[in-house]
Amino acid sequence: MFGSLTVLLAFVGLAMLSAGGLAYVFLYGRIQSESNVDRRLDKVRTRKPGSDPVHARVDAVRRRKSVQDTLQEIEEKQKAKAKRSNAPPLSLQITQAGLKWSRNGFLLFSVGCGLVIGLVGLLAGAPLWATAAFAVAGLFVLPRWLLNRLRKRRKKRFLAEFANAVDIIVRGVKAGLPLNDCIRIIGTEAAEPVRSEFRQIAESQALGVSMAEAVSRLPERVPVSEANFFSIVISIQQRSGGNLSEALGNLSRVLRERLRMQAKIKAISMEAKVSAIIIGALPIVVMILVYFSSPAYIMLLFTEPLGNIILGASAVWMAIGIWVMRRMVNFDF
Repeated sequence: MFGSLTVLLAFVGLAMLSAGGLAYVFLYGRIQSESNVDRRLDKVRTRKPGSDPVHARVDAVRRRKSVQDTLQEIEEKQKAKAKRSNAPPLSLQITQAGLKWSRNGFLLFSVGCGLVIGLVGLLAGAPLWATAAFAVAGLFVLPRWLLNRLRKRRKKRFLAEFANAVDIIVRGVKAGLPLNDCIRIIGTEAAEPVRSEFRQIAESQALGVSMAEAVSRLPERVPVSEANFFSIVISIQQRSGGNLSEALGNLSRVLRERLRMQAKIKAISMEAKVSAIIIGALPIVVMILVYFSSPAYIMLLFTEPLGNIILGASAVWMAIGIWVMRRMVNFDF
């Protein structure tokens, strides 16, 4: 039925198929291993940095360790600064008040206040002990009170504008601007005292100081917790990386919430403050009215020794009462 040639070709074909099948059976394991190797090499070539779970965990542990070391170093610096912040030197207090005076200039101003107030008391006919008390108050109390008041007012002005400055950094970083450019923009466009503080940061960096070191000096000039947190965030970001816009965005939100809460507390406590002012001023107003109606009756307190003692005791009790009322109507926030 079939020719000899056909049978020969069929035999050859069957023999080739048999040989191929045997070769595949014996070489299957080697082919499979080479295929797996090629597949793994392709994955390594096409893999993005950080996509390997093992490497991602190693990078996370390394970054966490770096953040912990940075926080520990910052904590040690903060402890050293906290010891100085409880009683800062006079030159630092003058800087925190925003004054350009030197330490000797402030001391001369204190001496001038003491001399002027003592001279006014002497010309007014006050006793020598009262004149000396006025001079001492003008020398030590009045200049320090003015300095502390200027410091507190500068802190409030800084916090009122600091949230806008942080927002500028957040938007600039999201838009792709470097942190240095954002700080320069704040140093030229923001309101005082934020503008001068950030200008000092930019100038320090231009002189070769690192960004972390330049920002770490901000809480010394403006001793508020918000500036301290800002310096910590910048220091960690400069050393370990991270999402700077998210961290500063949280800080900006906290600042605005605190300002809103501060305004609410002031509105609620205003009635109590007005009542305290009226109660504190009432004895002085009554004394003035009595002086205009019957001067001889009230002048006994100033001309008689017993009257002077009564005035002194009344002044002490009035000062204690005003201090107590002030503590009752003032809230820390």
